[in-house]
Amino acid sequence: MGKVEIDVAYVAHLARLELNDGEAEAFQGQLDGVLGHIAALGRLDLEGIEPTAHAAPIHNVFRADEPRESVPESDALANAPLAANGLFITPKIVE
Repeated sequence: MGKVEIDVAYVAHLARLELNDGEAEAFQGQLDGVLGHIAALGRLDLEGIEPTAHAAPIHNVFRADEPRESVPESDALANAPLAANGLFITPKIVE
């Protein structure tokens, strides 16, 4: 795989960054290094390797979902700017 030239000025514009020439040159070198590593990964023989989202197994650490008392409706709506019939009233946002 040949060297891929990235338009650093264009990427900086998309990210709303202002770069001087020295910074753009430094980022060009860094991006070239990242793409080189990605190219090296693309050359690996991954036959028989299962895809994974995490390098180590993870487990659900959430509590059990059990019914319990909720916040009283009056407390939930106490700070609402507008409420009616037990509901929050919000401005219309769809035109």
